[in-house]
Amino acid sequence: MARASAESADRVTYVGHATVLLELNGLRILTDPVLRSRVGHLRRHGPAPDPAVAECLDAVLISHLHLDHADRRSLRGIGSGTPVLAPPGAGGFLERRGFTSVSELAPGRSAAIDGLRISAVEARHRHGRSPLTRGSEAIGFHLSGSEDVYFAGDTDLFEGMSEVAGDLDLALLPVWGWGPSIGEGHLDPERAARAAATLSPRIAVPIHWGTLYPLVLARLRPRGLTVPPRDFARWCAKLAPQVEVRILAPGGGTSISGSSRAGRGATWT
Repeated sequence: MARASAESADRVTYVGHATVLLELNGLRILTDPVLRSRVGHLRRHGPAPDPAVAECLDAVLISHLHLDHADRRSLRGIGSGTPVLAPPGAGGFLERRGFTSVSELAPGRSAAIDGLRISAVEARHRHGRSPLTRGSEAIGFHLSGSEDVYFAGDTDLFEGMSEVAGDLDLALLPVWGWGPSIGEGHLDPERAARAAATLSPRIAVPIHWGTLYPLVLARLRPRGLTVPPRDFARWCAKLAPQVEVRILAPGGGTSISGSSRAGRGATWT
């Protein structure tokens, strides 16, 4: 996959789960890399990621160190000199993976990469479930360049979410987890729609669904693999009708260039 040119359309590709390839300002930014067929007891459903998504990256964003967001084997496939932006407490983990350019960003702090400003924002998500994640935090990211993008990582609703709102072009909002139910610290389809109503982006793309799932439960209780984005679109139609919902199947992509606000419900890509 060739590096995006400055003249090419800004684009988002939903690789799967919370892994998204953003092509903004001619740069390639990858979020929360999980690029293999399994993580622990979770199996990937749907197509395997294109290996090219990890090539020619200008930065990697890590929202937190849970294994379904910062997979060690997936990180090994990324160039060690690639700049990595991560939450406070994550630097040691990433440096032990061989990365030589790691920046820890607390909410309110930012970094600039070739004209693209990337700021850390608050996230409400439980962390510290294992020795690997103990002492690290969870954050989201606001990217401001040719388009304004919010990547929520993993979060529930929080009071300061309204501070992220503005002229957002794209919000990448988690709408599920990796099993048949989700708990505190996550957005379900209704709460994700409430987040969309608060943020009021031009486009909302649901993420964190349809990818990682226990193998047996995929046969017995498969709704978590298909239903959440549809429910999100339905709730957005009620709570945030000004937002255009684009549902991308894992591996799917769409252009986000442009300034019109369609607000015409959901489209599948």
